[in-house]
Amino acid sequence: MIRAWRNLSRLAAIARAFARHGALRLVARTPLGESLAVRAIGIVLGLAFGRSGTGAKRPGVQLAGALAELGPCFVKFGQALSIRSDLLGEEMAADLATLQDRMPAFDGAAARAIVEAELGAPVEVLFRSFEPDAMAAASIAQVHRAVSAEGAFVAVKVLRPGVEVQFARDVDLMRWLAGLLDDWWPDMRRLRLPEVVQAFAETVALEMDLRMEGAAASELAERFRGEARFRVPRIDWQRTAQRVLTLERVDGIPAGDLAALRERGVDLRALLETAASTFFVQVFRDGFFHADMHPGNLFVEPPGTLVPVDFGIMGRLDLQTRRYLAEMLIGFLSGDYRRVAEVHVRAGYVPPDTVVPLFAQACRSIAEPILGRPLAEISFARLLSQLFRVTQVFHMEAQPQLLLLQKTMLQAEGMGRLLDPTINMWTLAQPLVERWAAENLGPAARARDLAADLLTGLSRLPAIFERLDSPAAPVGRPDDARRERRGSRPQPPASPPAWWWLALAAAFLAGLAL
Repeated sequence: MIRAWRNLSRLAAIARAFARHGALRLVARTPLGESLAVRAIGIVLGLAFGRSGTGAKRPGVQLAGALAELGPCFVKFGQALSIRSDLLGEEMAADLATLQDRMPAFDGAAARAIVEAELGAPVEVLFRSFEPDAMAAASIAQVHRAVSAEGAFVAVKVLRPGVEVQFARDVDLMRWLAGLLDDWWPDMRRLRLPEVVQAFAETVALEMDLRMEGAAASELAERFRGEARFRVPRIDWQRTAQRVLTLERVDGIPAGDLAALRERGVDLRALLETAASTFFVQVFRDGFFHADMHPGNLFVEPPGTLVPVDFGIMGRLDLQTRRYLAEMLIGFLSGDYRRVAEVHVRAGYVPPDTVVPLFAQACRSIAEPILGRPLAEISFARLLSQLFRVTQVFHMEAQPQLLLLQKTMLQAEGMGRLLDPTINMWTLAQPLVERWAAENLGPAARARDLAADLLTGLSRLPAIFERLDSPAAPVGRPDDARRERRGSRPQPPASPPAWWWLALAAAFLAGLAL
């Protein structure tokens, strides 16, 4: 009951923020909006807080404004939702993608205290200098300029005080709401809200351990060792802990500052080629990519070395997924839509009984309007987005790794158009993709796979023989008991009980009184 009351109180604050930004009408578009009680609460909140100046704004802009007001956790959640254009639509997803991960800085003395507590030594011993004012502040952490005891110019990233508690509170609310919506409104189940919240919670948990970010940066640096056009800042592991990350300070030119790049003699076409090739290498060769490659996270060191920062969000793709992705891209580029459809079936992205010619027709319907445009205007990120939406009709389940890739491709395309709007970066990377596909999808690759499968099978033979020698297992499947237990559970009500609405109304009244 305490949890319910705490969450209802927080829900009242959320409803107030939604009302102020005119975003309550979004709720009316969901199955929740069919409830008279929800409509009544929406009317009361709308009258109490008004919607002045918001009527002409797009729903996504209104939602982004409400999430920004609600604080770091909701900003992060909005950014996570921005990759789900398959659920929200492209316009709303694009509006949520504009959520800025910028927050007011916290006190420099608090940052010093966290550094000393985490690293077990006074700041004066660890650093020759440590600037009290943050150079950048985001939802989870902020960054301070410093000079290490050895004289190296470094950036020190420090988690916000109490951020773990704040995120835990709001994630608990999201889980609670997702569970209620999943139980009480069957039409909401297609959104798979509990899984969305769980994926978000896992991502944020990793972001709040700065050692994980340091490890990601170190791994990316190792994969690009010896590459002159792309480098990753060095991590200072002696001054890194769970809540503190120290790394080499990057003083390059922001990738979005075209005037400064031209002034320093940077070849923008060559820089675009570097961005395209390194993106390809990360995705296809390594299956490990920086998943937040917007201009604010990219710097350029003259004459043209690309330096990324902020490694909190990284994506991974296994070899088989990369092969499927390469086949899909080549199928689209060559107009072989049946191949695209067959790849989806082989990958298990759509059910095995999918009618391949019909699915190929659906792929053609979304690809030809996009691929028929002038080369510089082609967006493969938009193609993937449309593909995910169309494949819902064919019961394709969400593929989180591909959704993250789609979001990263969208950022990469934006960066490419900024550097040179007349060139499509994917045409620069196309020969690399085709060469990689030839090496990894051809007869030699199949022979390697067959040999690997054979070795794996041979290694399992002792365990198989051991099971054959053991007493027979009891007849019946192990999940029968679980199925019986699930079947014995009472079915959830079609809508929330009356006491729930009374508690919700009380929470809103309490919130309005504050």
